[in-house]
Amino acid sequence: MKTLKYHTTHPYPCGYLPERMARSEVIAPDYPMDTATYGKLMKKGYRRSGHFIYRPQCEQCHACLSVRVKVDAFAPNRSQRRSWKKHQHLNARQQALHFEKEHFMLYQRYQAARHAGGSMDHDSSQQYENFLLQSNVSSKLVAFYEKKQLCMVSFIDELPDGLSSVYTFYDPDIKQASFGTYNILWQIQLCRTLGLNYLYLGYWIKAHNKMSYKTNFQPLEILRGNQWLPFQQIMDKL
Repeated sequence: MKTLKYHTTHPYPCGYLPERMARSEVIAPDYPMDTATYGKLMKKGYRRSGHFIYRPQCEQCHACLSVRVKVDAFAPNRSQRRSWKKHQHLNARQQALHFEKEHFMLYQRYQAARHAGGSMDHDSSQQYENFLLQSNVSSKLVAFYEKKQLCMVSFIDELPDGLSSVYTFYDPDIKQASFGTYNILWQIQLCRTLGLNYLYLGYWIKAHNKMSYKTNFQPLEILRGNQWLPFQQIMDKL
């Protein structure tokens, strides 16, 4: 960890909060990253986008907070149990990172339906590969099928103490589905199968409605300073 080199980016438009500028602290890309080192960085609030490992470093905003599910204590609520029952027939195929046109086409449809007007709704195949198919750590792709129909694709990193949920996209045209909820439940179950303690869900922003779903998976822990604290214990102070 002491040999890592860091640099801070120039300000750029925030992708989460309109009219705000953001900065990130980035690990120098020439460092030979491995899974053990990345696991230590995750505990300090870093995330991965392709080969780039970063964390927010905004001078006047501290809205992005890392959260993780404490797997051994998690118990699904009634709505989550319904989601699990509805989709547990899906066939999950765990694979090495690779490009498939079918996956990319689903990604494009998902972005167009869920994030129209954002920075990712017209991603090229190269941008898709740079974002999701490049990794220096232990990563895998999980494709979910209903019979022969591709419904969802999820990307996860395997860490010494847990799994990191990198990104998930799914078929936006299947009505009354709850793929997002089911996917997190599936990853929690995989953590248990592998004997891992945490599912890292990335950043949570209180003012961002699309991130509110993360707080439904309790007990949740949140990184404040250099300490992971129970979300319910400090939620009123956030």
